[in-house]
Amino acid sequence: MAAVKFEQAMARLEAIVGELENGDLPLDESLKIFEEGIRLSKNCLKVLEEAERKVEVLVQDKNGKKQLRAFSLDDDDADAASLES
Repeated sequence: MAAVKFEQAMARLEAIVGELENGDLPLDESLKIFEEGIRLSKNCLKVLEEAERKVEVLVQDKNGKKQLRAFSLDDDDADAASLES
């Protein structure tokens, strides 16, 4: 499958869901687009995982200097906790 942009893949996935929910397709066509949807969802997941690895956040170290480091889901929890204080 050729490289599909994330937004295009998501739009096609939405269309596939709509077609399947409509229930008007014959079984063989439903299976065909379901398989397409699975391939697209795997591609989207891969793109999101790659983007997550690339995300960096700006933080301050103990000396008040700013540094870049890789984003971690734990950072999000710590930021939420510090906002609540």
